[in-house]
Amino acid sequence: MLRGFATVNFFADDLTAAVSWYTELLGIEPYFVREVEGTPAYVEFRIGDYQHELGLIDSRFAAPGRPDKAGGAMIYWHVDDVQASFDRLLSAGATVYAEPVEHGPGFVTASVVDPFGNVLGVMYNQHYLDILGSRTEA
Repeated sequence: MLRGFATVNFFADDLTAAVSWYTELLGIEPYFVREVEGTPAYVEFRIGDYQHELGLIDSRFAAPGRPDKAGGAMIYWHVDDVQASFDRLLSAGATVYAEPVEHGPGFVTASVVDPFGNVLGVMYNQHYLDILGSRTEA
């Protein structure tokens, strides 16, 4: 049934600022922009080994009753160095949600809240590397 995530979407009250922040953080420009009434409403980046999609949506399109505080599902992006990634996110203006924690050999997580109220998780995940390695060896 679930084969892998296709798109992670974050909402932002100031979509222009969010696009600038993520463009700087990721070091790439978005590949897709959808406008509504002449202004960007949805912007998407493709990132990582599998070109996963990170979408930024203008908050005016959020479902009614969306909570104002950070929360919801936790998506972790694999990184090679959790502490360095965590420090970079903080220096870019994110705030601490959860400090780096080792959950056993090969599994370290941390998370921040981006300047737009979304939780962004980073993780060193040995399983991710094992799967990536098995796909590149074949």
